[in-house]
Amino acid sequence: MSVNHQDLDTESTMDVEDVIDTEEELIKECEEMWKDLEECQNKLSLIGTETLTDSTAQLSLLLMQVKYLMAELSQWHREMPEIIPLTEDVLVTLGKERFQKLGHDLEMVLSTIQSKNEKLKEDLEREQQWLDEQQQIMDSLNVLHSELKNQVVTFSESRIFNELKTKMLKVKEYREKLLITLGEFLEDRFPLPDRNDAKKKKKNIQESTAQLITLHEMLEILINRLFDVPHDPYVKISDSFWPPYIELLLRNGIALRHPEDPTRIRLEAFHQ
Repeated sequence: MSVNHQDLDTESTMDVEDVIDTEEELIKECEEMWKDLEECQNKLSLIGTETLTDSTAQLSLLLMQVKYLMAELSQWHREMPEIIPLTEDVLVTLGKERFQKLGHDLEMVLSTIQSKNEKLKEDLEREQQWLDEQQQIMDSLNVLHSELKNQVVTFSESRIFNELKTKMLKVKEYREKLLITLGEFLEDRFPLPDRNDAKKKKKNIQESTAQLITLHEMLEILINRLFDVPHDPYVKISDSFWPPYIELLLRNGIALRHPEDPTRIRLEAFHQ
């Protein structure tokens, strides 16, 4: 309590000194203005009614300066600061105002610091949660790594070869099954033409002596040619190919003609 009273006395003494300094400065300025005003009046009294060597404008300017100085001096006298008596009540009031302002500033600082602390607390909780999640993931990975490390699986070349061989046999069996099913379907849906019907339709056309092959056989020829000779998959159309079946393959996009030789066809590369 004594320390606060001592600080208050020191601040009060400083305020009094500031007021005294300000008052002295104002008095000095007023005295200097008053001296300038007296000099101007003396000059005017010496001039009297003599003829002025300067123009009338200079005289008017001097008179205006005198009026301005008089008005400013009067204003300074009216605004002369009143010295506050340094009584105990005044000092207590000033001290209360200063303490209230200081308390308000400290409350604002405290509120700002509390807000920052809340924000830092939330960030810390978020980072701690992220760290816990990462630690759980790391633990899970370590467990998995240990399990995989303990499971030693040896793959020999013979075992791999046997597995591939088994898979190839299964693929071949499945291929044979598909070919048999395709052949049965084609023989059932697309049989060879009847010789008697063909002779009736070729009354005035010389009948070919070539033996016609089935649509299944035609497709096998085209497929084998496509995979055996991929750089030249075209097959020469022979008399054993029944023209309606050739037209059927071409129209449905199953076979394509050679762009330069219409007598050659190939199977469409559906596998590419």
